[in-house]
Formats: sequence, structure tokens, C-alpha cells
Amino acid sequence: MLVLGLETSCDDTGVAVFDTSQGLLAHRLYSQTRLHAEYGGVVPELASRDHIRKLLPLIREVLLEAGVAPSGLQGLAYTTGPGLAGALLVGAAVGRSLAYAWGIPAIGVHHMEGHLLAPMLEPEPPAFPFLALLVSGGHTLLVDVQGVGQYRILGESVDDAVGEAFDKTAKLLGLGYPGGPEIAKAAEHGTPGRFKFPRPMTDRPGLDFSFSGLKTAALLASQQHALDARTIGDIALAFQDAAIDTLAIKCARALDDTGHKRLVVAGGVGANRALRARLTQLGVERHAEIFYPRPQFCTDNGAMIAYAGAMRLQAGEHEGLGFGARPRWGLTDLSPPH
Repeated sequence: MLVLGLETSCDDTGVAVFDTSQGLLAHRLYSQTRLHAEYGGVVPELASRDHIRKLLPLIREVLLEAGVAPSGLQGLAYTTGPGLAGALLVGAAVGRSLAYAWGIPAIGVHHMEGHLLAPMLEPEPPAFPFLALLVSGGHTLLVDVQGVGQYRILGESVDDAVGEAFDKTAKLLGLGYPGGPEIAKAAEHGTPGRFKFPRPMTDRPGLDFSFSGLKTAALLASQQHALDARTIGDIALAFQDAAIDTLAIKCARALDDTGHKRLVVAGGVGANRALRARLTQLGVERHAEIFYPRPQFCTDNGAMIAYAGAMRLQAGEHEGLGFGARPRWGLTDLSPPH
């Protein structure tokens, strides 16, 4: 089945063509990072307007690269939620309209299901069931995945998502946006051991996360010391180490609790090299396989939406003529394709 996928949930415009028999044929991603950088975060209205400008040209480019005419498509998938309402509506309106014009079925995709299934785009995808760690600017989740649409939340952040904590810590250190890559770059020059930050909620049972205390520790350190280049690097390293340790400790518990021997890591923070190294080490310790999407598919992208949509379209699911957005949409609200 040949499916066009559209991703517009936040500040990345992603388009891809996926074939269930041949795999990913083409994809394009336009990042709005420069647009939002001067504001230190995503401005929803600006994001929506930029999606409007970029989406149709990207669709033309991807179809041309894939060598596919609209008449050759057999389905269209677009992100329905969660995300920014205006940005989601751009993708939903364009996607549903094109599907109607081209006479093909359309389906709205859950953004986090797309991330969960992104490793399936790799040459050696994980088999079900597996444990998934979803880490991004808006989400930190541990999920027991039994199959497509079969998800059980084991743990989640009770305050900031880990990606949001990276962004806020980068901002207080005077670093750029997005914060994850900036913290990682500064941490490369940090002195190990100068600062020791807490690993929140690791001293008690359970799989939930909290990053507000870690963020506060970084704030206090920045207030008590002159923020020269050396201190910025030292705080960045201590923050990154604490965040990664926290994630690894909870992943180890979840692997033990579920008995799974496969861990999937997805979402933008999953591209962090130090996190990948720590979780790879965890895999050796727990005799578990660790799966990551390639870095370009860790962040939001159209390929994961095309894949997730194809799995449901192939099973006969599709939307009616109406469309909408679900800015808040629980992952466990989903059911298996039917």
C-alpha cells in the first residue's frame, strides 16, 4: 500500500511516501528552529503560518523524488494530535482535502504512536512486544507495547518532560534553542564531578519521572557561580548526566518489571549520543536489545506518520469527510487496527 504521510504537530513540517512492500521511498523535513530561536521556544501562530507556506511545496518535492503521481497513492495519513491545535489543523485540512480530491482514504494518526513505531522504518526493526522510552520536548513516557495500538503506560513525567527540562536549563545558561543539542555540546567541555545534581524519584519505587528538582538544582548552581564558559560546561555536564541516569534507572526497573528483552528509544531526546551510550550499556547489563530510529527519525517527521497510518489504512481504517485536531489525546485511547 502506497501512503503519503504529513506531520505538522509542532514546529517541523514533515512529508514522506511509504510503501508497505518496498519501504520508505522519499521524505522531506523542514525545521522551523531558526524561526523560533529568537523567542526561546515555539510560537504557535508562527508555526501554523509556516506550515501553510511549506506543506504543499514539500508534498510536490516528495512525490517527485518517489516517482509517484497522486493517482498512484492508495492512502494519506496526517497527524491529528497531540500537538499545537493550529499546526495540527493545517496538516489535517490539507491532508483530508487532498485525499478527497484524489479519491483515496485518509486517516488521522496519533503523533506518539508515530514515534513508537519509528524504529520499524529501520532495516532490522524490533519484534513485538517491547518496552518503549518516549523522550521529547513534550513527553516522557515508559510504555509496554504489545502490538500496534496495544499500549500500556508504565510511567510518565509528573511535571516537565525531559526535553522541556533541557530547553529551560539551556535558556538559564544562556545557550541557544533547542536546548538538547546545546546542552550536549556544552557538556563535552564540562569537568566531571564539579557539580552533583539529584536523580529525582529514583530513591522510591515506581516508574514515574520528575525533572523539576533537577532543573532547580541547575538554576541554583547558575546563581551561585559566575557563568563563564567553564562553569556553563560543568553545569551542562552535571545536568545531562543526572537526566540520563534518571532515564536509565527507570528503564532498568521497567525491563525488570516487565521481563522484556527489547527496549525501543524514540523521540527527539533519543538522538542524544550520551543517552544512547548509557542505554546501550544498560542493554549489555540486562541482556536486552536496544533499538533506536536513525537520528533524523527521532525528531518529528513524516516517515513515522506514513508508516503508522499505513498500518491502520491497510487494516481498513479510514476517516469520514470531516477533520479536526486533538491537541490532547491519550496514547491509551488507541485500539489495535481493525
